[in-house]
Amino acid sequence: MSQPALNLPSPSLQSQIHSLALTLPAPQSTRKQNSACDACRSRKVKCHRVPGQDKCQHCQSKNYPCTHFVQQATSEKKRNSSTTRRPKNPSSISRPVSNNNGVHNIPPYAMPQETTVPLVFKYGFYPPITVNTPTREVLSYLFAPPDDVLSDPNLFNSGRANPYAAWGDQAMKLEDDSFKSELAFDLMEIYFQIVHSRIPLLNPAQFRNRLKASLSSDPGLEKPLHPALVATVIAWGTKFSEHSLLIADRLTHNGQSLISKTMINRTRDLAEALKVHRIPNQDHVVIGLLVETLQSQNPNDPDAFHGFWLTAATRHLLDLQINHKSVAAQIPDAETRGTLIFAWWMACICDAFSALYYRRKPVLDDSDYDIDFYTADPITSDGAPSPREQLEGYYRAAHSLARTARHMCRQLWRPITDTDGIPFETLRSFASALRIWREKYLARVGVPKTYHEGWDFVTTVSCFASDAQYHVMWIVLFNALDDFGVKEINENDRSGTPPENVKNRAYIEEAMRRVGEEAVNCALRITALTSVLTHNEYLVCPMTVREYYSLYFFITET
Repeated sequence: MSQPALNLPSPSLQSQIHSLALTLPAPQSTRKQNSACDACRSRKVKCHRVPGQDKCQHCQSKNYPCTHFVQQATSEKKRNSSTTRRPKNPSSISRPVSNNNGVHNIPPYAMPQETTVPLVFKYGFYPPITVNTPTREVLSYLFAPPDDVLSDPNLFNSGRANPYAAWGDQAMKLEDDSFKSELAFDLMEIYFQIVHSRIPLLNPAQFRNRLKASLSSDPGLEKPLHPALVATVIAWGTKFSEHSLLIADRLTHNGQSLISKTMINRTRDLAEALKVHRIPNQDHVVIGLLVETLQSQNPNDPDAFHGFWLTAATRHLLDLQINHKSVAAQIPDAETRGTLIFAWWMACICDAFSALYYRRKPVLDDSDYDIDFYTADPITSDGAPSPREQLEGYYRAAHSLARTARHMCRQLWRPITDTDGIPFETLRSFASALRIWREKYLARVGVPKTYHEGWDFVTTVSCFASDAQYHVMWIVLFNALDDFGVKEINENDRSGTPPENVKNRAYIEEAMRRVGEEAVNCALRITALTSVLTHNEYLVCPMTVREYYSLYFFITET
C-alpha cells in the first residue's frame, strides 16, 4: 500500500538507486602485520631488521636473543582457530556450488551461510526455524499472536475468541495465510519506497521475485530468502505503512504500533537465533546494518542496542577483508561485490557517528583503508544534479564528516579528557574542521535557502539528513566542552592561582563562547528542519520529533 501524499521513488528509480550503490570504489587496507621480535615488542621499540642478518639492530646492540615466539604463537592460534571452526560451517570454505549457469567456485565472502543442524529456537507452538525454513513458516512466526497471548495457558479455550485483540480489531485477519502473504508484499513495497532510498543494500527486483516465488504454491528448488532478512524488511515496513491493519493498531495504542514493536523484537530474536551476529557472510552483513537502525537509539533506554548490530556487521566486513582492495576485486559476482563495498562505506560512516553519539571509540580507524570517497561527477548542462552526482555527493560529504567525528571520538571520549579537560588546541582544531566542512559541503548537500516543497522524497530526506547531521556535531562538541571544560583553565583553577595567569585566557573564553553560540544556532536549525519535515508529512513519528526538540531545549536551558 503506497503513501499517496508523498512523492516516493518508483520501482525503476529504486532499482537505479541500487545500481548506483553497487559502483562504489573498493577501499584498501594499509595496516601492516606486526613482525617485531619478542625483545622489541616487550620494550615497545621499533624493530629494525638488517637484510642478511639473523638479529635486528636492537638485539645486536644489547646482545639479546632475537626470537619471535609471540608472532609464532599468534599465527598458530589463527591457523588452529580457522581449522577448528570453519569446517563446522560449510559456507566458510570455498567449494563448488551448482546453479543454473553451471559450476563455479564461490569464495567464502560471496556464499550465503548454511547450517545442517536445526537451531534450538522455538517460538510458541511452531517448530524451529533454520536458514532453510520456507518463507511461509517464517511469516507464521512473525504474524503469530502477541507474545503474552502465546504464553496464556487458556489460549485454546473456547472463552478466548480473539488472540489478536491486542493488535486492534482487524488483526484477526492474520489467521488467514493469504492475508499474511498480501500483507508481507505490502510491507515489502513500503520498505523499498522509503527505507531503500537511503539504504540501498538490496536488489529490489531480485528480492521481489524471490519473495513471490517463496510464497507461491510451487516455490521450486530455489533456496528461500534468509528468514532474518525477510523479517527485517517486514519490520521496517510496519514502521511506515498506512495499511488499515496498522492504522487500527495505532488507534488502539495512542498512535504507537504494538505490531511494529513486536515485529522488531521478533526480528532481533530471529537474527540472534540464526547467529547473524556471529557468522560472517553477505546476508549477515546486510541484516546487521538493517537491524541496527531498527533498534531504539535512546541513550537512556536500558533495552536499546547501541551499536551492537552495527559492530557485528563491521567486524563481519573486516573478517571478509572487504577493506582490502585486492580481496574485494576478486569477488567474481558484480552484485555481491557492489553490495559488500557499499555496506563497507555505510558501516564506516555509521560507526563514526554512532561512536560520537554514545561516547565510545569507533571500531574503525583511518588506517583501516587508504581510499577516500570519490568526487561527484560534473553538473549536467541543464544545471540539475544527476542521480549519480547526488548519491556520490551525499556519501562523500558524509564520509568527510565521519572522519572528523572519528577524530573527535578518539580525543574527547578518553578518561584523561574526562579528568583533565579538553586541550584548547584540540577544541580549536575540531571547531575549525567543522567550519571547513560547512564551507566546503553544506551548501551542496544541505537544505538550500530556496527549498521547494515539490522535491521528491529521496532528495528531501537526503538534504535534511545531511544538514541535521552537521549541526548535531556542534551540539556534541558543546556538550563535551560543558562536561569536561578546557584543560588549561581547569589546571589553573585546581591550582588556586589567579585566573589571569592562564595564557590567552580571554582568547580561550571567546572560543568557548563561540562554540556555545554555534550549538544554540544548530539546535534552532534542527528544530526548523523538523518542523518543515513534519509539515510536509515526511516526519510523522512523534518520538523522533520529541528527540529533535529535546536537543533544542537542552541546549537553550544550559
